[in-house]
Amino acid sequence: MQIKLRPNDDCTNGWSAILHPRTPAPALKEAISADWLVIGAGFAGLATARRLAQNCPNDRIIILEAGVAGDNASGRNSGFAIDVPHNVGSSTAELEKAVNYKRLMNAGIAHLKEVVDTHSIDCSWSQRGKYHCAASAKLVDSLLKHHAEELERLKEPYVWFDRDQLRERLGTSFFRSGIYTPGCILLNPAALTRGLADTLPNNVVLYENSPVTWLDFEGKVHAKTAFGEVRARKLILANNGSIGQLPGFERQLFTVASYASLTHPLSEEQRLRLGNIEEWGVTPANAISGATMRFTQDHRLLIRQQFDYTPSMSVTEQSRIHVRGQHRDVFLSRFPELSDVQMEHFWMGFFSITRNGSPRWGRVRSNTYAAAGCNGVGISKQTVSGVTLADLACGIENPLIDDMYALGEPTRLPPRPLLDLGVKAYLAKECWKGRKEY
Repeated sequence: MQIKLRPNDDCTNGWSAILHPRTPAPALKEAISADWLVIGAGFAGLATARRLAQNCPNDRIIILEAGVAGDNASGRNSGFAIDVPHNVGSSTAELEKAVNYKRLMNAGIAHLKEVVDTHSIDCSWSQRGKYHCAASAKLVDSLLKHHAEELERLKEPYVWFDRDQLRERLGTSFFRSGIYTPGCILLNPAALTRGLADTLPNNVVLYENSPVTWLDFEGKVHAKTAFGEVRARKLILANNGSIGQLPGFERQLFTVASYASLTHPLSEEQRLRLGNIEEWGVTPANAISGATMRFTQDHRLLIRQQFDYTPSMSVTEQSRIHVRGQHRDVFLSRFPELSDVQMEHFWMGFFSITRNGSPRWGRVRSNTYAAAGCNGVGISKQTVSGVTLADLACGIENPLIDDMYALGEPTRLPPRPLLDLGVKAYLAKECWKGRKEY
């Protein structure tokens, strides 16, 4: 079938813009054969390919990446490798599978840490933990307290902070309360994705700037790009955002855009206004209405806020301008004393969401496997989904495979235009419920 829908991003990414330039791998410009074809060089695709190479050292593994590693969706997120489950919107569905998610996400972090250490990947890896915060009393009493109860059930350490205590640690009095958990890793996601792509085993070949334009996996796998083609015995689908257009994935996932802004590095005098604080990361009690934030090692402030339903995987320039101004308002509501600090970078990225929070993971057909549906929290989740998918595809026992199955499957979405109305209504409802988090 023809692959018509691909992410139409804004060709900017603050995380990669602050790094040294990197030369991408060459694009595919010939007809080749392989044992395995992996589509997508994000966290899931790279983890799958690396594990396949370990499991099958004599097999040839090809990765086709539509864009550039580090500038794809994996390189555009907020840089949290999260170790314990939490709610994203007001739904607490993920917490119902907390035990499974805990094992999976910790395994994903352990896998990444081993690769980062082995290959000395410079990605600002830092176990600083994270703060899960709320500004309104209503969300404190509902979502934050529920999160604390789940952490206690999991026997996970945490600290509950009030407004004054958070002010000392974050430099802002915006939040009423927050829960600190120590195991989260903060990092530069573009640097990590680049590093993972540039240190693949010898039997893995990555082709960047090679979007798949035609794909057949009815029998043997056959994929075409603009200037080349790949035939393979088996296929791994890790194209998280655009997978919904493929046979077998209809009405299982929908796509949203998220946006981020990153400031210039704060001067010493500007940092003193905040209290000369150390690096931190904040996830909001309701991510749809609130803002995810970072204070980085190089003294920048990140704002990630706003979700838009994007079935066409494109956003108008007018929408981008509107959100960019919105980020400025969000920034000043939290740091009014930093009105002289400007945003140096603004970008967006697309990711897929399932109706019930369960991933689209596992065997799709006799020769095809998939890892999709990260629901916006992908570094550790998608890494472990890739590792376990490779083991499943190779018939290798791994107890984490049972944890992946325990997460369930996506519930079916309504057809369009009912889906469009439903998603927009859901996002509007979440924004209204968390309006005090803005």
